[in-house]
Amino acid sequence: MEIILRQDVDKLGEAGEIVDVKPGYFRNYLNPRGMAMHATESNKKIFEEERRIQQVRQDKAKHEAQKLADKLQNVSLNAPVQVGEEDKVFGSVTSQDIAKLLAEQGFEIDKRDIELDEPIKALGIYNVPVKLHKEVTGEVKVWVIKE
Repeated sequence: MEIILRQDVDKLGEAGEIVDVKPGYFRNYLNPRGMAMHATESNKKIFEEERRIQQVRQDKAKHEAQKLADKLQNVSLNAPVQVGEEDKVFGSVTSQDIAKLLAEQGFEIDKRDIELDEPIKALGIYNVPVKLHKEVTGEVKVWVIKE
């Protein structure tokens, strides 16, 4: 049975592909979850129209993310931390702390979008990447300073 995938399916294909599957797999798994539809001529036209609309939305979202990335490039955050002898930092600066500092500046960024490999545990200047879109990553400068 030929079907059109409406979204990516592991070990089967990507959205938009026409693939052959067994009728039971389509009827019991793919169709109820809205992951696929029959590969008729009318469904192909409907899918192409849906894909065009989705592409316009994605382009708009990417453009908005790029504008936000350009704004973030000019942002500099001060993260005050407590330090002990020899400037040893107590605690660390996490993605949640950076998200709060960005919110104070007027940027609503989710902490999961801030790509810190590990929390910052030393004084200094750090360029922290922020994932704004699957193709757009911005950077914000974080100054970890003494409190």
